[in-house]
Amino acid sequence: MRNFLRSLTERFFSPGALVIFALALITTVAVTLIPASEPRGIQFWVVARQQRDSYVEKIAEWNGSHSEGPFAMTLLHDRSLEQRMLAGFLSGTPMADLLEMHEGVFPKAFLGPVDQIGFLDITERLHAEGLYEQINEPSFSQQISRGRHFGLPHDVHPVLLAYRADLVEAAGITDAQISQIETWDDYFRVMRPLMADRDGDGRPDRYLLNLSDMREDIISMLVLQNDGEIFDAQDRPIFANERNAETLARITPWLTGPERVSFDVAWFTAAGHKQILDGLVVGSMVPDWLLGLWKIENPQLAGKIKLMPLPAFERGGRRTSTRGGSMIGINKRSAHIEECWEMAKALYTSAEIAEQTWEKTMILSPVKTLWDEPFYHAPDPFVSGQRVGTLFIEQAPHVPLRPSSPYTNIAYAYLSNVAMGLRSYAEKHDCYDPEVLKPEALRLLHYYQDRLEKLISRNVFLEEE
Repeated sequence: MRNFLRSLTERFFSPGALVIFALALITTVAVTLIPASEPRGIQFWVVARQQRDSYVEKIAEWNGSHSEGPFAMTLLHDRSLEQRMLAGFLSGTPMADLLEMHEGVFPKAFLGPVDQIGFLDITERLHAEGLYEQINEPSFSQQISRGRHFGLPHDVHPVLLAYRADLVEAAGITDAQISQIETWDDYFRVMRPLMADRDGDGRPDRYLLNLSDMREDIISMLVLQNDGEIFDAQDRPIFANERNAETLARITPWLTGPERVSFDVAWFTAAGHKQILDGLVVGSMVPDWLLGLWKIENPQLAGKIKLMPLPAFERGGRRTSTRGGSMIGINKRSAHIEECWEMAKALYTSAEIAEQTWEKTMILSPVKTLWDEPFYHAPDPFVSGQRVGTLFIEQAPHVPLRPSSPYTNIAYAYLSNVAMGLRSYAEKHDCYDPEVLKPEALRLLHYYQDRLEKLISRNVFLEEE
């Protein structure tokens, strides 16, 4: 017994164990004695540093002239904001009164029944105050869930085609020929001389379009451009349809086969920026924010590129698309709803903030009453003196509707899977005729739509509706 007790003592009360126990006790007491401090003021969480910086002056102005404040703005990582937002909405734990976040975060609040969404329903407010008419209508689509509005849109994100004007000019392609481009077929025909194999290695020296079937961001832009539908008004997946099958079949010969015209160049890497600068691809589909990124990260492109509307799939078709999106929303349990509403409007309708946002990021405001501001229409040497804002604004009313479903990113990934599967099918059967590929595209779309429907069916929150 004595040996047993000695062994027990040595095991659990060794000097090391005692040190660990003492440290644990001290830190527990220390944490307990730290005074708890409740957040002061009206809490405003944001995820974009550049937007945070643009808001500082307006919030300080508000705080200096309103007794109801002050607003306290906090910059959070998007995943941190997402976790704290969902915890607050689902369990009632303390969270922000006002939140601004991107499309990777806010749709997750739409997972449950519409009456249990944690954001304030602002549908009636928008119409009663005439704000709905002031904002580009398609820009509302991401904040609408089952017919109700739960936030103000931060952006439009129209897409244009950026092309290497210096290479085009060197190849003898004139501005008159460029102006006649209306469809993708026109674009590939006019730009074809740039694909010549001058070094004799058996491959084109350049490709005409930055595109890959593994890039769900670009695949989704093309599907949306061609009037593709992803979800219905009740957020049920409907992407297995003839229109989407036609689009994916059309772009397969762009990706592979004897008429291949595309190459995959990354958006956000140093290698991708170098490939763009070297002219490996002539044209890239660019949302407004991507052009802003190029100006910062690839400044040597200045004066080498120009912009044009996206070529349409058919004559008279849509000449733009969209990618990305952010919103500002109000916690419906906030004790400061009216103050948050006034602040949201002040931030999103401010010409000063719109100008700062444009200068820093080239993100176009969705507020139509701001589109006449001179800063949107100034010539920009980065794009060979074109009036960039004018070009984006011309396409803004025509951007496709962006899905608001919390399952949107999964659906986009599935569209990319279909594109990859269709490319493999085309190569296996040596078939690159879109009409022949279309049935296989539709079959693959149905396969992945069934998978998404099964995933959604496991959502117990939606079963409560």
